[in-house]
Amino acid sequence: MSDENIENPTEVNNPARADVAVEAKEDFAELLEKSSGLQERLAPGQKVRASVVSISGDLVYIDLGGKSEGVIDLAELTNEDGSCSVKAGDEIEAYYVNVRDGVRRMTTLVNGYSAATLGALRDAFDAGVAVTGTVKREVKGGFEVSVGEVRCFCPFSQIDLKGGREGGLFLGRSFPFRVLEFEENGKNVILSRRALLEEERRAKVGKLRESLSVGMDISATVRSIQNFGIFVDLGGVDGLIPASEVSWDRSKRPEDVLSVGQEVTVRIIALDWEKNRLTLSLKALEPDPWAGVTERYPVDTRVSGTIVRLAPFGVFVRLEPGVEGLIHISNLGAGRRINHPREVVEAGREVEVYVLGVDPENRKISLSMQPKPVPKVVVLPEVGTLMEGTVDKVMPFGIFVKLQGGLSGLIPNSEIGATDGADPRRMFASGTAIQTIVADVEQQSGKIRLSRKAVLDKKTKEEYAEYVGTVKQADGGSSGLGSLGDILKAKLEEKKLAG
Repeated sequence: MSDENIENPTEVNNPARADVAVEAKEDFAELLEKSSGLQERLAPGQKVRASVVSISGDLVYIDLGGKSEGVIDLAELTNEDGSCSVKAGDEIEAYYVNVRDGVRRMTTLVNGYSAATLGALRDAFDAGVAVTGTVKREVKGGFEVSVGEVRCFCPFSQIDLKGGREGGLFLGRSFPFRVLEFEENGKNVILSRRALLEEERRAKVGKLRESLSVGMDISATVRSIQNFGIFVDLGGVDGLIPASEVSWDRSKRPEDVLSVGQEVTVRIIALDWEKNRLTLSLKALEPDPWAGVTERYPVDTRVSGTIVRLAPFGVFVRLEPGVEGLIHISNLGAGRRINHPREVVEAGREVEVYVLGVDPENRKISLSMQPKPVPKVVVLPEVGTLMEGTVDKVMPFGIFVKLQGGLSGLIPNSEIGATDGADPRRMFASGTAIQTIVADVEQQSGKIRLSRKAVLDKKTKEEYAEYVGTVKQADGGSSGLGSLGDILKAKLEEKKLAG
């Protein structure tokens, strides 16, 4: 028999007892593993729910499972009258701090117990758990905060997310705080409420990122009102309603629509999680007043409105809430030139205006104080028409002529009919009567091209026909060229002397 068998004769001779022994070893090993592993499983600041085992001296013992216990300072669980607020068997929530002197230290400060010692604050600082404190008074640079019997300090910048210069909002109130700094003697304990608020906000932002989307309607609470818009709380995350998105009626100011603390439904119109910007809208929940605006304000109709704004280029008139039109400065002076609308109108004035044009897509309506003039029907002459006129002005490229009926035409240089080297400026002074023939007409633009040369050619032909008739009568109907040539020569000499 081996030495091993000599040392364990029972297990060899009694197999049943050997199985029990093995099972007992396994149970003990499992319990040992649970007990030794508990410290590794608990992280500083981790919350546990445990039963009170006993109260001894200045410590309260709680059951952490696996025959493991933790201790809490009795001061944390002591009422103002000195009695203990818990008893054996009660279940409480506590936070793991650390192991000190071989004992697992726990704290319940985050649950709001008022009695705290320097040791408890040190434990909270080590574990990174929150403590509950009451803001007592405002001091230089911040607030004095009482955490149980310990006086602590919270800077202005750490009392809230937006700073805490408004001391009246915090005095006398209790809040959870994070211990930022702790000195063993307790003379320098610095707290921060902002650190906890930022952690809470990050957690809420993470949840909101998964649930929010553009176009969604959500509930919010008005937090503050500024000239440029309204800040609202979406449950830990701020959103902005720009002033332009508060109402379709641009004359309304943000403070005219909402008040601080008011519950309101808004629509998300833009999300920028990188910059934590949520842009919201109130007016998106209302009907668009520009829908059907063409039918309500037909062109050439007369409507009533109120002047709401003056600008150097004109005035804006509110026709209805959310719908404005523009009277251009050129339509304000009733025919006379003005430098600024204030010379003839003022804001707040009720006016009757005429609709000149409507552009629903660009949200523009053109208005006028006077009705749109009825365009005159212009009858353009036909090509070949002989017309009387007067010289308007002589240009390097031709002569502009005023014609009957308010028309105007141009005689190009090639159609003036002057001899080479002649100066049109000397020949045709402004106001000189002149005969022209219509050479061309552009119906779309109304431009008329004239010809004086054609008039001269026509007269020459008429004179030629007249001369031919005279010769025939003189020769008794013959066509003697000698006589005709003499007559033409005489006439040309006559015209030359006259020119």
